[in-house]
Amino acid sequence: MTTCGEVLAQLLEAYRIDTAFGIPGTHTIELYRGLPKTGIRHITPRHEQGAGFMADGYARVTGRPAACITVSGPGALNIATAMGQALLDSVPMLVISADNATHELGLGEGRLHETVNLQQAMRQCSRWSHTLLRPDELPKVLARAFSIFHSQRPGPVHISIPQDVITADASHVDARAWTLPSRPAPAPDALTAAVELLRQARSPVIALGGGAADAADLARQLAERLDAPTTLTHNAKGILPPEHPLHVRGSPSFQPVRDLYQQADVIVGIGTEFAETDYDFFFDGAFDLGAAQLIRIDIDPAQHSRNAPSAVAMYADAALALQALLPLCEQRHGDGNQRTSAVNQQLKALDHPGYQGFLDAIQEALPAAIVVGDSTQPAYFAAAQYHAPQPRSFASAATGYGTLGYALPAAFGARLGQPGRPVVSLMGDGGLQFTINELATAVEAEIAVAVVIWNNQCYDMIAQNFRAAGMEPIACDIYTPDFQKIAEGYGCPALRASTIAEFKAALQQSQQHQVPTIIEVMEADFI
Repeated sequence: MTTCGEVLAQLLEAYRIDTAFGIPGTHTIELYRGLPKTGIRHITPRHEQGAGFMADGYARVTGRPAACITVSGPGALNIATAMGQALLDSVPMLVISADNATHELGLGEGRLHETVNLQQAMRQCSRWSHTLLRPDELPKVLARAFSIFHSQRPGPVHISIPQDVITADASHVDARAWTLPSRPAPAPDALTAAVELLRQARSPVIALGGGAADAADLARQLAERLDAPTTLTHNAKGILPPEHPLHVRGSPSFQPVRDLYQQADVIVGIGTEFAETDYDFFFDGAFDLGAAQLIRIDIDPAQHSRNAPSAVAMYADAALALQALLPLCEQRHGDGNQRTSAVNQQLKALDHPGYQGFLDAIQEALPAAIVVGDSTQPAYFAAAQYHAPQPRSFASAATGYGTLGYALPAAFGARLGQPGRPVVSLMGDGGLQFTINELATAVEAEIAVAVVIWNNQCYDMIAQNFRAAGMEPIACDIYTPDFQKIAEGYGCPALRASTIAEFKAALQQSQQHQVPTIIEVMEADFI
């Protein structure tokens, strides 16, 4: 007999899942029976939230989902925070949870890990949540999950499988992957309307979001064809090379960039939400695209009715839309370079030299690095001052859900997804303590990451918010442990850096190890 759990492993491999994160539990043992017969690598985190963040980091740098395996109850709800971050940042992730037997569901009889309605609970942090009730439906349930990852706005998908279904006979179930649907292409009338607006445009601007990450070359061609200054969100960093003359080197939340939008007559928004965490990061409520006509390209039809009204609402995959649009656009010879340069001069005046030097040191020491930021001061400044060398090379939990503790496990996932590139986790002393236990995971799995701790011995941003509200900070001065000794206990090399030169040397030294290297810097030494 081949069980449903074994067929699940075969199907995951058929859909090119090569990495799974999970903590085996009483309810999930039978989900593991088939794993040794596949090429799927299993990583054991120390907390289910860590599993989700690792899967998030893996997907951000590869564009492909990883799988997570959890028990019901605490395991599923532990991973929900990580799913929330992935949901708001459109990151694919497959979460499979065991559940109580079908005849026990919803009875509230106090069984181990019991959740009255796990499917409903997980629906709040997923694109789709489903309970599998027969092995026969497994192929089409997974086909739907991977259709979401491939052809829709991605995000987490949750599948709950009761224990009796996991162990049921599935010898008759076809374990081949289904053909995935093609991505949506733009409608001819939307293309015609967009081309007409662009033909008349005198001061166009392009706003790129993470939805354009896999269409970087096409997006660059469009910017050059339209001679249009181009802005990038957190998740779009690297789509335009840092030194490109049309690259606006600052956050859309900064006033010079907002002025650029106000002066535009046509804005092309590609794969961007125009949402608060990128366009109103300082929460002043003043973001406005002005009188510009918006051509909006997005794979999510619901997104076209959120945040900014469009003159042209093009429901399409970014790459397919740009492939169709580029041949129809005339080469524009305007003042795009000059407009971009003028904005960048204004933005340069807003740079913070201390943070800028710190971020520059990362790029100088590790030019090809993937940087994963937490909610910490230098990561906030990286939103404007860090310019990634290529797409899918920067992630920050300061956007979307805004989870603390994200950067450590996400950096581990990123390294697993791109083992040939250096990875830097940029965290504060407070955020690190949310997930510091995952150092054990990385030592066990030999995941080499430079873990940079920005130590100011407090929740500094929250303290600033207290003061801005006219209050003295409460509960912001936290006890800070000895990270050097903690690192030693986990078997990680640990360094301190008090100058830029020492910091760069420590980053380079981190590449000599097969486990995480802790690099502690005190804020007072750099700011």
